[in-house]
This record gives sequence, structure tokens and C-alpha cells, in this order.
Amino acid sequence: MKLGFGLMRLPIINNDEKQIDMEQFRAMVDDFIAAGGTYFDTAYIYHGGNSETAFKEIVVNRYDRDKFTIANKMPMMIVREESQLEQIFNEQLERCGVDYFDYYLLHSLTEKYIETCERINAFDFVLKKKEQGFIKKVGFSFHDTAQVLDDLLTKHPEMEFVQLQINYLDYESEQIQSRKCYEVAVKHNKPVVVMEPIKGGVLASLPENFEKVLKDRNKEASLSSWAIRFAASLENVFMVLSGMSALQHMEDNLSYMKDFIALTEEEKNVVLEIGEAIRNYTVIACTKCKYCENNCPMGIAIAHYFELYNDYHRYGKAFLNTAIRRYNRASTDKAKASECIHCGACEEVCPQHLQIRELLEKVAESFE
Repeated sequence: MKLGFGLMRLPIINNDEKQIDMEQFRAMVDDFIAAGGTYFDTAYIYHGGNSETAFKEIVVNRYDRDKFTIANKMPMMIVREESQLEQIFNEQLERCGVDYFDYYLLHSLTEKYIETCERINAFDFVLKKKEQGFIKKVGFSFHDTAQVLDDLLTKHPEMEFVQLQINYLDYESEQIQSRKCYEVAVKHNKPVVVMEPIKGGVLASLPENFEKVLKDRNKEASLSSWAIRFAASLENVFMVLSGMSALQHMEDNLSYMKDFIALTEEEKNVVLEIGEAIRNYTVIACTKCKYCENNCPMGIAIAHYFELYNDYHRYGKAFLNTAIRRYNRASTDKAKASECIHCGACEEVCPQHLQIRELLEKVAESFE
């Protein structure tokens, strides 16, 4: 099955990212494995480190090792020195409760973090761990241009797979360059893992006119299914990650991925046309990964504020009062956009390369 369980947006309690709803997570895992799913994807920073420990409790402690594969990542956005590599890797093995990782990635590589990898010998480190039997396959996740990816794979052909952001909204985007990056991976004969197939939930909720286009073609199919099937239909893709945050998400995904049917060329063209139209009014290309929030010293709910700002521009002035009301509610226990101190820590880790400080000023102007 091409569906992978991304452990980045697990169900949570009391809106606390570190407090995972373990009962619901257990039910999701059991459904996933019962349907033939095996691939789990976690990372050092997901849920403040609790993604890894939750994986240990719900998967490792309850299933035989041959029932699952686990992908984990070296957090290049926080690693500064070579000595940290060994320390973090060992901590990850312990947190996850495994003796080895099936897949291991250098996390969220951009030109800046590639330079860090070279400086602290991160590529050599993961290869050494593979030789020692602690990693089965080495790769990296990537957030930069196709040219940077081409240069990287030319220099490091030893990397065995690539994780790319691919969805029908970003496929022809000049900023994300999904198609171009995918084609580079194909050129270098590297299998692809897809992340953000639903663009952080954006493609699970479309304006009525676009939703009608898809519902007229298949009234039973969820909007998410179109997005995930688009990514899974690409020939060189061997796994599509879905960051499922509720049991119904799991049930929906399994309903069409268990016996997967690829999109036809006509269906691909339909969703790509919808993607192009959506790009024209999506003001902020945020995927709600919340890396920025983890780095924000003020505790600003950046991703949520950006979502409200996009909705305001999508639905117009009629939505303004609703957006302001939701903004005021959200900012009662989080800092307001205007409280940004312009330190830039958020922008250093943003995979989408957003000018977050400037955008927060626009949010404040609109909602405060």
C-alpha cells in the first residue's frame, strides 16, 4: 500500500501539540496495520518529541518488528555541531524503542541546511550508521528549487530516496516547484516519498465551485482522496504520507488507498486546473507545519492566523467579522500578530520560505 502514516499532526487533547490523544492514535494505528499499512514517518521535532515516544508506545510495544517500517529524520534546522549528530540519533533510537530505522532522512534540506550538512559531515554520518546496521536506507526531505536538488543529487548519488512536497496545488508552483523537483528525482533514478499531499489540509476543503467539479465526477469521493490519489498516481512515487489527525481521516484514506486506482490523465488535468485557480487567490502558501511556532519566542499562533488571513481573502469582506472573532478568540491565550519582535527565528525554519514577519504585520492590520 502506497499510504504512509505521517506522525506530524496526530490527534491532540486541549489543543496542546505535546498532548497526544493516545486512545484515538491507538485506534488509527490498529486500523492502518489491519488494512496492510506498514510505513510510519516521524521526526525529532514532531509534537515536541512526543511523536517518537507515542510511536514506541502504540506501535513498537504492541506489534512485532516485521509488521512496520519506520522513517525518522535528523533535524538539520536545529543541529549546529557534528557532535550533536550521534547524540540526537541515539536519543531517537531510544525514544522510538527500535534497534534500527528502516528509512532515515536529513530533515528539511534547503541550500542553507545543505551547507550545514557538508560542514558537519552529516552525509558521512548517516552512511556510517547504515554500514553499522542502524539504518536500512538513507535519504533526505527537501524544500528548495529543482536546481538545488539536481546539484545535491549529482554531488551525493549515494542518497537512496527523496522526500518531496507534491500536491496538485504546488505542482506547477514556481515557488515550490513540485513537478520540477519530481522530474529531477526521476532523472537521478531516486524513488520519491510524498509529503504534504493535501497541503496541510488546504485541499480537503475547497470553495463550493471547485468542490462541485469534483463531486460531479464522483459524489462519494472525499476531496482529500483526489489530492492523495493525484500524488500516488505519479510513477516514481513509492509512498504518500498523510498526516492524519482523526480516526475518520484514517478510515477515509484506507477506503481508497487499500485497493488503489490511479487517476486518469483527464482526472489529473481537472485537479491541476483547480490547483492553478486556487493559487491565484491563496495569499499565504502556509502548510501549517508549525515549525515557525516551535521557534517563536513570543508564542504567536502563526499558522492559525495565516489560515484566517487566507480565508478572509478567499471569501471576501463577508468573512471579515467572523475572521476577527476567531482571531480574538485564538489570541486570548496566544500572542497577537502585532507582538512579533521581528527576531526572524520563524523564517529560518520555514520550509515554504515565507516572509513571516511581513505577513504577520498584514494579519495585524486586518484583524486588530
